Amino acid sequence: MATRQPRPLPMAADLYGDIEPSPKSSWQGYLPGLAIVAAGTLAAAFLSDHYGAPLTLMALLIGLALNFLSADTRLTPGLAFASRSLLRWGIVLVGVRITFGQIVALGPVALLCVLAIVALTIGAGILAARRFGFDTAFGTLAGGAVAICGASAAMALATTLGEKRTSQAQLTMVLVGISALSALAMVLYPIAAHALAMSDLKAGFMLGAAIHDVAQALGAGYSYSKDAGDIAAIVKLTRVALLAPVLAIVALFLRGDASRAKGPGIPWFVVGFFVLAGINSFGVIPAVTAKGAEQIAAGLLAAAVTATAIRSPLSQLLEAGPKPLFVILAATLVAFLLALGAALMFVG
Repeated sequence: MATRQPRPLPMAADLYGDIEPSPKSSWQGYLPGLAIVAAGTLAAAFLSDHYGAPLTLMALLIGLALNFLSADTRLTPGLAFASRSLLRWGIVLVGVRITFGQIVALGPVALLCVLAIVALTIGAGILAARRFGFDTAFGTLAGGAVAICGASAAMALATTLGEKRTSQAQLTMVLVGISALSALAMVLYPIAAHALAMSDLKAGFMLGAAIHDVAQALGAGYSYSKDAGDIAAIVKLTRVALLAPVLAIVALFLRGDASRAKGPGIPWFVVGFFVLAGINSFGVIPAVTAKGAEQIAAGLLAAAVTATAIRSPLSQLLEAGPKPLFVILAATLVAFLLALGAALMFVG
């Protein structure tokens, strides 16, 4: 009897590079995928300039329209590089727009709100999982992915929990659900912020505190306004930095294999973001350099959104039952409502 091979994990926005290994390729092997990403990003820029639509939203829609190209393995190295490495460097360069004054202006209350949102969202995932017949481990996996940084958090949590507690099928469904809901949130949450006439500060906090993946969170923020994007970047990267302590807690209480308990620390691109923000706070970066870095960052983030949308495993959403998605959706709604409430009541 033939042994059934495990299905490959869906391709997603993999900040840590642990969902899939970096494709080994010569520099020529990256060109086809990068050419597709460049064409899609330039098309998005054209639509954004001519119709006044947000660049990242156009990049998302064009990427989803090109999703069928993800089946072509010749594009995999370039798409992986764009959705991972370009996103990381885009995040670092966003630090040129930020000063520590902006970070301090958020205040300790905002930080406490972020901590509460992360904790309560994970708790909501656990409760929803039990309600739909899953165990605590799956609830932690789904809730933690929503609460922290989407697909990358899901993979880190699954590694920490171990295969005895979370199966590859469960991890796959979380990655698929996170990919779809993060893209949907990038479109709908700024619309909600506009409908409520939220200030840039409040909108930026809400978007940074509620949206799953980093690329979509920053994309939504900058689609609202430049100032909202800056705040969303600070808040979202604060959530990313919380992955390390969350993994430590999970390893302490729920780990399935002690050898897997050690997870990633604070990633280098988060450190780079805050280092550039610190340098920018002293006003030593020339205006021309800062403006050029901002433009490059916008282009890199748009390219990352395009590549991530192309690689999103949309077809797999139709292959599984709805219950795992209900758990992810419940955690997503809780995160959105908590972030919205905190933004309206405690921020600004």
